[in-house]
Amino acid sequence: MRAVPARLGNERKNMDNPLIVLSEAAAGWRSCALSPDVEWDARRAVLDWFAAMLPGCVDGPALPLARALTAARGSGAAVSYVDGASCAARHAALLNGTASHTAEFDDIFRDGGYHPGSPTISAALAVAQDQGASFEDFLRAVIGGYEVGCRIAMALQPSHYRNWHITATVGTFGAAVSTAILMRCDAEQIAYAVAIATSFAGGHQENLQGKGLTKALHCGHAADAGVLAGMAAAAGVTGSLDSLHAPHGYAAATSDSTGNWAAGLDGLGEWTPISRMTFKNHGCCGHIFPTLDGLRAVRTQTPFEKEDVQFIAIAGYGPTVAICDRMNVESARDARFSVQYCVSALMHLGNVRMAAFTPEALEREDIRAFMPKITVREDAELVAAYPRKRMARLTITLKDGRVIEHFQRTRKGDPDDPLTDAELFEKFHELASSALEADMCNALKDQVMHGNTLPGAVPLALRGKDAA
Repeated sequence: MRAVPARLGNERKNMDNPLIVLSEAAAGWRSCALSPDVEWDARRAVLDWFAAMLPGCVDGPALPLARALTAARGSGAAVSYVDGASCAARHAALLNGTASHTAEFDDIFRDGGYHPGSPTISAALAVAQDQGASFEDFLRAVIGGYEVGCRIAMALQPSHYRNWHITATVGTFGAAVSTAILMRCDAEQIAYAVAIATSFAGGHQENLQGKGLTKALHCGHAADAGVLAGMAAAAGVTGSLDSLHAPHGYAAATSDSTGNWAAGLDGLGEWTPISRMTFKNHGCCGHIFPTLDGLRAVRTQTPFEKEDVQFIAIAGYGPTVAICDRMNVESARDARFSVQYCVSALMHLGNVRMAAFTPEALEREDIRAFMPKITVREDAELVAAYPRKRMARLTITLKDGRVIEHFQRTRKGDPDDPLTDAELFEKFHELASSALEADMCNALKDQVMHGNTLPGAVPLALRGKDAA
């Protein structure tokens, strides 16, 4: 591991401070050798961010938010993809961050239970566009933001998630780091950016699990607040370098301890989180994925149809029950967090992608009638393995008396069963086509995956209605 730089070393004589260690690692991404594999992984993450973000530009809370803030756009070269405006970086980060968490297709860092892309890339791209940064500098900022955010997430979990929406909270740190890197901050200033961000980071579970449209705004706020923290640090504003681990610091305030930093710093310098990402294969909450993947595996081995099913019993880990055991589905948002709805949609539609959450699908009586056949409970072994393992046990009772049991140990899209490039590109085209014409989809994909210039504005060919 690299030594602490001189100024930080004078203030902290050892490496016991996780904020210093992480900030030094983030600063290293400004100039270290960038391997082709890590660069490709970063490009995949950016493409997946566009895939998740574009549907939120034509339907969802980012649209009324953009109208409400028209007079507050500010001046700048950042692009708000929601309304196509050139604007201040904070404004673009807010709207794009909100849009990118709307369709529930954004990436996951499994070991931290965290979606880094929405806040981190929303902030980094807005600042890079506004600063006129190179594409390489943008990618380096994204990698550094993922490095710090994902590792803090590991240190806070799993207790942080009991009351806090970790993407809303830790996303602020990832956005702050990416902004600070693009503002050419050194390790000390990056540390101050995170320290400042610890006072901005919020977003609680009720607005994740309960009614309303605030959840998507969590990521927009995280991106916006992170940009503010990074810019403040670049301008000379400081914060406590003990902000993460002190007795009254962020970890103590939002989890059961001052942080499991041995877990958070494990492998630092040996692997980087952006190369261990999960890219979603289903358009719903990731806690439902093991069930959907398990059901697909069972039907491949022992084919049966929806009419054959008597009951499906699902055993999962904590959030599978606490967040996703949901029979009352009144909206697309509810449906994306309902095991019962998503399993029924899979049985009736063949997959759980965009089409599963249209008004027409939500109104289908056959999908609704199947939902009561599905029950959910916790399994102690699976609870203990969470968050680093996301598993499910399925017991399927058929009407002819057969009982099929299946243990799903992985999720499609996780690092141990990743989406191939071809599968990721297919996902991108499906989601991006909700907002762009086919030729624009192809051009954007080629630019992100093979180009050397920053993506700019894209013409929205389609526009849906605001979420209600």
